[in-house]
Amino acid sequence: MKKLTLQLLAAFYAAAGYFHLTHPAPFLSITPGWVPLPHAVIFWTGIAELLGAAGLIQPWSAPLRKAAGIGLALYALCVWPANIHHFAMDMARPDHGFGLAYHIPRMFAQPVIIWLALWVTGVTDWPMRRKGL
Repeated sequence: MKKLTLQLLAAFYAAAGYFHLTHPAPFLSITPGWVPLPHAVIFWTGIAELLGAAGLIQPWSAPLRKAAGIGLALYALCVWPANIHHFAMDMARPDHGFGLAYHIPRMFAQPVIIWLALWVTGVTDWPMRRKGL
């Protein structure tokens, strides 16, 4: 289960990285105004996602895989403001954009994605610890 989840997470980040690089417009549209150099930030976030995905699936170094997990967890934490900004922008539109059915699960998914990056790489085993350890 953990290996499959790791592969799915790597595929998710690889796809996200690809789209950040090849189709930046949707990401630019949800980037908060206080982010400096938004085009560069979107480009480098795409690179970070691709490198993180590669780090997750490389077979030769558990420490590198753990570093990728920590990096992707921190990355997901850092982009959370863009998700919150997107939520606020959409809900302010007359048609409510994607609506609550999209944004509420997305808000709850962010901490799960952070945890998954740490769990699949062995940084944490919470909450699956064996009792007595």
